[in-house]
Amino acid sequence: MNNAPKPNIEDLPTKAQLFRSSIIAGVGAVVILVTVYLPAEHAIDPTGVGRVLGLTEMGEIKVQLAEEAEADRLLDEQRARDQSSSVLDAVFGLFVGTAHAQEAWRDEVTFTLEPGATAEIKMTMEAGNVVDYAWTATGGRVNFDLHAHSGGKSVDYERGAGKTSGEGSIEAPFAGDHGWFWRNRDSTPITMTIRLRGEYSDVIETY
Repeated sequence: MNNAPKPNIEDLPTKAQLFRSSIIAGVGAVVILVTVYLPAEHAIDPTGVGRVLGLTEMGEIKVQLAEEAEADRLLDEQRARDQSSSVLDAVFGLFVGTAHAQEAWRDEVTFTLEPGATAEIKMTMEAGNVVDYAWTATGGRVNFDLHAHSGGKSVDYERGAGKTSGEGSIEAPFAGDHGWFWRNRDSTPITMTIRLRGEYSDVIETY
């Protein structure tokens, strides 16, 4: 049986060398964490390097997709617990649409959202303008964000996920384009019908 030769003491790293190597490795890990991992995975970019490399945008997309996936999971659980709520929402949406149709809506916008597709419907409003609205989604559920931003100002009126109808009014706190961002998260095409009346100069449709 052959014994392995013992290393020379001179060939082994000293404690100072080991400590220095550990410090260098730790600093490298922190740099990678701050400039690569956090921007790419969580859209956290304290140094700005991630934005330059395009990693922060990737992280923002991942965060948004994760939020939408979690919202979809919660909605599926809710639908499993109470199937009748969807039926009631559809009936209510039909009633709201019929009632408002009798009150002379100024505009009616209808379009189809394919699975995974998005659309924006916005009204050009002045500060203090008020708009009434009622909308229905036929054939599935939609996620939406009712908001506005202009000249460095922004407002978030309402957000919803897995909805089939809605109605209400908004008052513009500043001049600009105010309206909805829609997304079809179901697997079937959805027909959207949006009725509007009130104080606005134009309706902008982006599909």
